[in-house]
Amino acid sequence: MNYLETTKDIYKAAALTPDVGLCCTTSPIWQLPGLSMPKIMQEMNYGCGTTVHPRDLVNNPNILYVGVGGGMELLQFAYFSRKKSGVIGVDVVDEMLEASRKNFIQAEKENDWFSSSFVELKKGDALDLPVADESIDVAAQNCLFNIFKAEELKKALQEMYRILKPHGRLVMSDPICDQAMPEHLREDEKLRALCLSGSIPMKDYIKMLTDVGFGTVEIRAKRPYRILSQNHYDVQENIIIESLEVCAIKDPMPPDGPCVFTGKAAIYYGTDEYFDDKNGHVLMQNQPLAVCDKTAEALAGLGRNDLHLTSSTFFYDGGGCC
Repeated sequence: MNYLETTKDIYKAAALTPDVGLCCTTSPIWQLPGLSMPKIMQEMNYGCGTTVHPRDLVNNPNILYVGVGGGMELLQFAYFSRKKSGVIGVDVVDEMLEASRKNFIQAEKENDWFSSSFVELKKGDALDLPVADESIDVAAQNCLFNIFKAEELKKALQEMYRILKPHGRLVMSDPICDQAMPEHLREDEKLRALCLSGSIPMKDYIKMLTDVGFGTVEIRAKRPYRILSQNHYDVQENIIIESLEVCAIKDPMPPDGPCVFTGKAAIYYGTDEYFDDKNGHVLMQNQPLAVCDKTAEALAGLGRNDLHLTSSTFFYDGGGCC
């Protein structure tokens, strides 16, 4: 696992000297009332999206964030969980933990509501989290797990599943790639550590989550991220990488398989007031209902001419059928 050592070296350097170009988030930084984001945290925003979604962060949750970066998302999470050790940040790189501690001192100066005691920083490995079973409401990681190869990724996801409470949420942002990644790039330790060549297809990414046991998966965003072009890399064709934001919920696994929401909707436009598929889904006249992919497939299989099923938007935001 030399690629993990390469990763540590790269992020040690990024902790000691912020590298603004190391990663480039593809979604805006949350602007929240009364929240001031120190400039140094923004410069150390080594993610590819966001894992902070206010609808996940109700009722004063216990939050775990793996791979602390400069502390930006830890500060955002603390905004919603203003209690001692309400947010736990875990990182294997000592220098990154120390950088975050310093950044929180600046955050205290800029935010009168914030205390560094809200965030507990722990030295630890994503493959063996220093956190008790079923103690966390929301767990998150941003642009870290894509670095892992298959066996390490499976272990990291199992660890997240272990520490989550029932119905807890794992919120992640990672690069994905639906094209075949050339093996010489996939084995390039530096490219993998830079969150590029470890990208896997979205369907494989989702399957890794459901194989671990998550009964519900929400695809919240899918955006362009990077191109490994023929101009700069040894590739036969340009490799398109996208940024995926996903929430996996520790719901019981349904008997007919997981509910995966990719932004599909069903609309009933028949002559009755509503349509009941007798399987828990009631569609009111001409009112779109967000449905998971397996429900969309089942409805399409009915062969009705008064049901419209949309394609995936890959921007699902709640209100679903299951």
